[in-house]
Amino acid sequence: GQFEYYERAKARLTLVVPVTLLLILLLLYLNFRRVTETLIVMLSLPFALVGGLWLMWAMGFNLSVAVAVGFIALAGVAAETGVVMLIYLDHALEAHRRSAEAQGRPFTREDLYAAIMEGAVERVRPKMMTVVAIMAGLLPILWSTGTGSEVMSRIAVPMIGGMVSSTVLTLAVIPAIYAAVKELSLVTHHTRRSETVLSAPTVSN
Repeated sequence: GQFEYYERAKARLTLVVPVTLLLILLLLYLNFRRVTETLIVMLSLPFALVGGLWLMWAMGFNLSVAVAVGFIALAGVAAETGVVMLIYLDHALEAHRRSAEAQGRPFTREDLYAAIMEGAVERVRPKMMTVVAIMAGLLPILWSTGTGSEVMSRIAVPMIGGMVSSTVLTLAVIPAIYAAVKELSLVTHHTRRSETVLSAPTVSN
C-alpha cells in the first residue's frame, strides 16, 4: 500500500510543483511589474535548491513526498529573501539616482556599483537573522526522534541545506546579476542619449 500511496502522491506532485512555480512567478511579476526583476529571482531559485540537494545527499535521504514538500517550502523562502534583496537594491539605486540628479551630473557606473554595495550591505543583518531563526527552528526537528520524526526530518533537510546556499545566493549572486542587468541598461541608455545628441540638428549663425 505504501508504494501505491507514493505513486499517487508523485502524480499529484507533478501537478503541484509546476503550479507552485507559476504562482511564485505570477506573484513576483505583480510585485515588481517588471520582467527583469522577476526573472532575476526565478533564475536564482536553482542556486537556493543546491544546498538542499547536498544536505539530502549527505544525510543519505532519497527523494520522497516529504522531501518534495521541503523543497517547495524552500523555494518560497528563497523567493521571499530574493524579493527583499531586490527591494533594498532598488531603493539604494533610486537614492543614488536622485543624488546624481541633485548634483547636476549623469548617473555613472561608479554610482551603480556604490548603490549595489550599499543595498547588499544593508541586507546582511536581516538575511542572517532570517537564516538563524529558520535553522534554529528546524535543527531540533532534524535530530528529533519519535513518532513522525522520519517524515519531519525529511521536510527539514532541504530547508536547512537550502538556507545555507540561499544566504550565499542572496548576498553574492543576486547583486552580481542585478549589477550586470542594470549596467547593460545603463550602457544602452547612454548609447541612445549619445545618438540623440549627434542626430540633433545644429543651428548655424
